[in-house]
Amino acid sequence: MNNLKKPIYAIVGPTASGKTELGVALALRLGKGEIINCDSVQIYKEIQIATAKPSAEEMRGVPHHLINYVEPDVKYTAADWARDADEKIAEIEARNKIPILVGGTGFYLRALREPFFESPKTDLRLREKLKNIRERKGAEHLYKILERVDKASAAKLFPRDYVRTARALEVYFQTGKLISQIQPNRAAAPEFASRIKIFALNPPRAVLYERINRRAERHFAKGLVEEVKNLRAKGLPDDTNALGAHGYRRVCEFLRGERTLESAIEQSKQDVRNYAKRQMSWFRRESGAAWLEGFGDAPETQKKFWKMLDLE
Repeated sequence: MNNLKKPIYAIVGPTASGKTELGVALALRLGKGEIINCDSVQIYKEIQIATAKPSAEEMRGVPHHLINYVEPDVKYTAADWARDADEKIAEIEARNKIPILVGGTGFYLRALREPFFESPKTDLRLREKLKNIRERKGAEHLYKILERVDKASAAKLFPRDYVRTARALEVYFQTGKLISQIQPNRAAAPEFASRIKIFALNPPRAVLYERINRRAERHFAKGLVEEVKNLRAKGLPDDTNALGAHGYRRVCEFLRGERTLESAIEQSKQDVRNYAKRQMSWFRRESGAAWLEGFGDAPETQKKFWKMLDLE
């Protein structure tokens, strides 16, 4: 079978849903699977505790790519990841192995399947302003702004699709042009885009939230505050992508005296629960996704998965 017919698997879903375990199990089941990380936090070096990066033991000998390889002060984008993932897919398939994309960053996967058009360099101040508006007034408020300036783009989006709404507003405010007029100039999708088979985990919401809460508590107990102190002592600014990740951001606020430690822990839990909800909303809109009920590390979920893939 040549590569034009071989599937590329993508295991996605909310944080703490067992994606890593299922990805590794699939790689071992196939006998020649290799995992490409699709998580925007696990790419960074030096941040460890709150990233849920798999340990060597959890990897179980399966090769992992695009993990722990970007310096924490680098502004690494979805387009950067898509370029690197494209190269890794080609490299893995050239060795007659099977790429398995694993992670919860839906925007990364979208960038790989549907390449971006040539857009202006990110204006970090503008991006921060839009983020602040979302936190104060909600994603729907930004959507209403987009409706006023670019009705054609807004008509294609859901009111709570913050990522694409913000991107359209960034293009408008930076260039004065409408993203709906520029997008037709996007690059062609890669050959393998149609071969990516997406499987999304859908665990019980209440149990997922409990997992998230317990994991956040473990991160702080394992020394998350000390990890952040050490990174800041090395000169890493609080406004980097790495320290803007869930957990890290609230620790930075604690270290700046803006909240108590207890507040940092509780807010981190809330942040991640909210993020999990946004992830689920994103993947429900992802075309062609097949849904798996349960957690990826549960034997019954894996059994259903093998049946779906005829790998029993």
